[in-house]
Amino acid sequence: MKNYRIRLGYDGTDFKGWQRQPGARTVQGVLEEALFKVTRKKTAVHGAGRTDAGVHALGQVASFRGAFKLSDPVLLRALNAVLPEDVRVFSLGEAPPEFHARRSARSKLYRYRIARAAQPSPLDRRYVLHWPYPLRIGRMRRAARLFARTADFTAFSSNRDRSPVRTVTRSELRVSGDEILYTIEASGFLRYMVRTIVGTLLEVGRGRLEPEGIEEIFRCKDRSLAGATAAAKGLTLVRVDY
Repeated sequence: MKNYRIRLGYDGTDFKGWQRQPGARTVQGVLEEALFKVTRKKTAVHGAGRTDAGVHALGQVASFRGAFKLSDPVLLRALNAVLPEDVRVFSLGEAPPEFHARRSARSKLYRYRIARAAQPSPLDRRYVLHWPYPLRIGRMRRAARLFARTADFTAFSSNRDRSPVRTVTRSELRVSGDEILYTIEASGFLRYMVRTIVGTLLEVGRGRLEPEGIEEIFRCKDRSLAGATAAAKGLTLVRVDY
């Protein structure tokens, strides 16, 4: 029995997220189906992050165990040959026996893209949030920095987690041409946490919330005080570190 580690990317538009669901097209489900086609063995695949429906990945990591006759290079080529075009495995190799894609992860980095052009490129329509309205970027930058902390992020999640405390090590916003790029890195995230933070930053940019108001939201732990959950299509899992 060998422990495998793969790095993969996917366009999340036509997936109901990472996690396997009955009757739904998911990334985990598609990967497990591909492994069965290639090896004729049922194999459970574990992902580093359970991305939501519509969220993309450039650096998702997954692990699985199996006793296959195929060499690693042949297995990699065979998987990509049967996978749909919106999923690609970039690398595949043996991992230490104790390695687990989710439990072994130290941090995950996500990036959110906001297009400010009046008419954004149609090639980007699946991967950016179109926002052609005025935004105060300086205020958004100040607010973004306030999310780098160890704190209870209940107010920025859609569900009540038994362990809502998270450590965010990086939270920054910058402008690149007609795009606003928000980058956040943490040891782990609550459901919809990144998208809710983006929605809150947009409220700051619109002048509806002062940057200093972020502290009050943390203190009250009240989801209704934060911004709306931003669209999934602007979010990409860029990297997982171990």
